Amino acid sequence: MAPKTDKVTVPAIRARKQGGPKIAMITCYDATMARLLDEGGADVLLVGDSMGMVVQGLPTTLPVTVDEICYHGRAVARATERAQIVSDMPFMSFQVSSEKALENAGRLLKEGGFEAVKLEGGESVAETIHRIASAGIPVVGHVGLTPQSVHAMGGFRVQGKSEDAAVRVLADAKAVEQAGAYCIVLEGLPADLGRRITESIDIPTIGIGAGPHCDGQVLVCYDFLGMYRNLKPKFVKRYAELGDAIVDATSRYVAEVQSGAFPDAAHSFGMARPHTEGEPTGDKARVTHPPAGYGPADDEKA
Repeated sequence: MAPKTDKVTVPAIRARKQGGPKIAMITCYDATMARLLDEGGADVLLVGDSMGMVVQGLPTTLPVTVDEICYHGRAVARATERAQIVSDMPFMSFQVSSEKALENAGRLLKEGGFEAVKLEGGESVAETIHRIASAGIPVVGHVGLTPQSVHAMGGFRVQGKSEDAAVRVLADAKAVEQAGAYCIVLEGLPADLGRRITESIDIPTIGIGAGPHCDGQVLVCYDFLGMYRNLKPKFVKRYAELGDAIVDATSRYVAEVQSGAFPDAAHSFGMARPHTEGEPTGDKARVTHPPAGYGPADDEKA
């Protein structure tokens, strides 16, 4: 368990570029997971449009909406004390115009409980980043493999592998920095290019499949916990195998329900005993320690 420290802020993230430690960002979509990841010491919780794939079961992130991001953001915000909470700006929430992008970014902070927004793209979205950041809304950039451009890229493919391609990604990163972003995600890049960009800009870089030289790393929560078992990208390290544990626990629960072993006496309620002379009455006769999950009001109903 990580010790309780001060709230992670935009200035604190920027300071990590020089002073460290490296930034640990994790995607998160609900209050229960947020509480656990926050307690574990995550610096940034990203409510990503990755929810389209890992939560909603879609083949891409493209159908995710601003309303859906706001819904999940409110849940994460309610359970988070220390970590910074960042929202992805979903597909077509910022591409139409800078004005529309600013409006949607404002909604994400006002309605979703977020503290910053993240949007994909480099030079092509620099003006939009500037417009949002100038309104006092912190912006995280995202270059390299940008999932919202999956069809244009021909799939989820590593970017910047040739020198010409690397120069374009580096130019994108510099444009994002100059536009006012306070940090930038580098996705799906050769490790040498991840190092090159990190050394070339003054804002922190957060890598996902971009090598060990970035100023931080981000992973999807279900990936590093071993819950998204259908796919294991090269850049994912599993720190647990909760998917297998959940399947095993479910199998044991089903078996005990079917056999009648659950619930047993320890997980069942009893009738109130008839009062006899000399025994306490009223509230004193009530169970003083009801089973976990039931408070006194529920005990009255049980």
